[in-house]
Amino acid sequence: MTSSTLPHPGAPSAPGSPIGGAAVRRRLRTAGRAVLRGRATHAAWERPAFLGLLLVTAIAYFSNLTSSGYANEFYSAAVQAGSTNWEAFLFGSSDAGNSITVDKPPASLWVMALSVRLFGLSSFSILMPEVIMGIVTVALVYVIVRRHFSAGAALLAGGVLASTPVAALMFRFNNPDALLVLLMTASVYFTLRAIESGRVRWLLLAGAMVGFGFLTKQLQAFVVLPPLALAYGWAAPAGFGKRILHLLAAFAAVIVSAGWWVAVVELVPASMRPYIGGSQNNDFLELTFGYNGFGRITGAETGSVTGGAGATTGGQWGATGLTRLFDGEFGGQIAWLIPAALVLLVVGFVLLRRQKRVDARRATLIMFGGWLVLTGLVFSFMAGIFHAYYTVALAPALAGTVGAGAILLWNTRRHLWARLVAALIVLGTGAWAYALLTRAAEWMPWLRFVVIALAVVGAGMLVVRWKRRAARVATLAVALTAALLAPTAYTIQTLATPHTGSLVTAGPAVASSTGFGRGGGFAAAAGAGQRGFTPPGAVAGAAPAAPRAGAGGAAPAAGSSATGGTGGTVAGSGAARGRTATRGGGAGGLLGGATASAQVSALLAADASDYTWAAATVGSQNAASYQLASQAPVMPLGGFNGSDPSPTLEQFQSDVAAGRIHYFISSGSVGTPNGGSSVSSEIAAWVEATFTPTTVDGTTLYDLTTPSAAA
Repeated sequence: MTSSTLPHPGAPSAPGSPIGGAAVRRRLRTAGRAVLRGRATHAAWERPAFLGLLLVTAIAYFSNLTSSGYANEFYSAAVQAGSTNWEAFLFGSSDAGNSITVDKPPASLWVMALSVRLFGLSSFSILMPEVIMGIVTVALVYVIVRRHFSAGAALLAGGVLASTPVAALMFRFNNPDALLVLLMTASVYFTLRAIESGRVRWLLLAGAMVGFGFLTKQLQAFVVLPPLALAYGWAAPAGFGKRILHLLAAFAAVIVSAGWWVAVVELVPASMRPYIGGSQNNDFLELTFGYNGFGRITGAETGSVTGGAGATTGGQWGATGLTRLFDGEFGGQIAWLIPAALVLLVVGFVLLRRQKRVDARRATLIMFGGWLVLTGLVFSFMAGIFHAYYTVALAPALAGTVGAGAILLWNTRRHLWARLVAALIVLGTGAWAYALLTRAAEWMPWLRFVVIALAVVGAGMLVVRWKRRAARVATLAVALTAALLAPTAYTIQTLATPHTGSLVTAGPAVASSTGFGRGGGFAAAAGAGQRGFTPPGAVAGAAPAAPRAGAGGAAPAAGSSATGGTGGTVAGSGAARGRTATRGGGAGGLLGGATASAQVSALLAADASDYTWAAATVGSQNAASYQLASQAPVMPLGGFNGSDPSPTLEQFQSDVAAGRIHYFISSGSVGTPNGGSSVSSEIAAWVEATFTPTTVDGTTLYDLTTPSAAA
């Protein structure tokens, strides 16, 4: 056929033509089978099993999603601001008036703000990206393990990640941790591709992932760098000098991908951008290396709600040491399989000790195992702010180590020592699960007995060298059920429970919870078996204010709470529910937000367009509650802890004189935590002395446009 006889691209195909409708349908069917079937070398069940894993994860993570309302209102308010104002979007401002940023870089806010711009402001549009990040992370862990291990190992790794309680919590919550974990996992994937090929482009992509991880949660993203560098430096198929040059190029990619935003913040004059929340000098580098950096290690966090008491005690954040991640409520978040993972890591290195330098299986264990061990050590000994949900950063590393190590051990089962080690791992994991379950003794008390029984049976079956395939399958089924039943049950409880506020934990309440973990923030209710920090101006041992439902919200069901525990929560405004008590002020209010009634919300929204800020109040959590309820900018005085010098008293007085702020909302007594600024207290005192208070539905407001007669 000559070019003159070729059909026009837009012309319909003749019946029976090779590119006709029937051919298209055949190609679509072939493509569909390829998607379901996977590679020709793979078993027929493999791709459907992988897709089934993702489908089950999606169904589980999307279920009951909006019951958490705005989840952490601190970040939801910044998302709302970024969805209406591009300057707030770029800098991660708490409000559309751009008074102050959140105390983290804004990468996670960008994703959620874009979702809100597309779908409108709602609980679903804010939390949906987090769920998608979770699904993609599960897929990445599967793909990483599958590249050099069996499909069974990859399915186990993906399943362990999806069923980890803290992962189910944070992949449905709007803290930065979900994006951080996704980016760190992606950096492992790209590094593995670089190790396989020796091509620097893959390593540059890995560096870019870590750089954007820095723009998500700063220096925590860098904890994964040593294992990645070690794996590539050891196993890449290139000369030593070339490997070093590639690693330097990857580090440059880290600097570039993170540094562009840092350069913008540092080069833009302070008068032309919002104040850097969490810093005392309006400096992002101070925030990076101080409050969110080395201060987390040493406990010297100026402006923090309270400091750690040194490297041996951990102060209000719990005792530090090698057992920290296994103690109290931390154990139920992530530690179910940590002992097994550590044993499997050692077994894996022993079994692969004679492999070539470039062995990708060992490189995979170096990355996942190094990530697990190094991050675990940092979390165990950091004396600064540490919350239970931080442990989600261990979840992909734990899952990958378990999946890869388990299949190496299973494939060596012809040796008695391997069967004995496998039996001891299952038995030990069951006993450890029994111990963790006893910490929540009133929750499903029968479960721990089922787990230990399955562990005993599974361990016994593993010792036997079965010849029949059915017996081997049954052995695997019993052993895996014994190991995963307890954390999966915790995960199901987590999925069914709304979680809101700043301090959230997965699973049911445990006997050794502290005031910083679940429930009552700093000051736990008297007699609750919790210890905490008494807010300035509060009476030690006094119970928090009684909860009250806000506009559009409903109090949580009896016995439930934002963290799955009991007590310490109140209903919030709009879609948000279950915030910590101590309504309207004090340290409890700073951590848990305020209750914005329908009358107060309507008052703030009435003529908000006439002002830069509809109101101002102390603390970002309090401001977020009013901002989300009214959809109007609210200035958070002092940032998250009320201890940042933003704005100064003179700046606030200038804004009031210029008519930029309509109301001041009283939030109670505020102190100067851990050496931070007292400017928010000075502003509150000036307002009280200058303007007349009025009470609207139990909330004290001051109209800043009308000074009192005495003033």
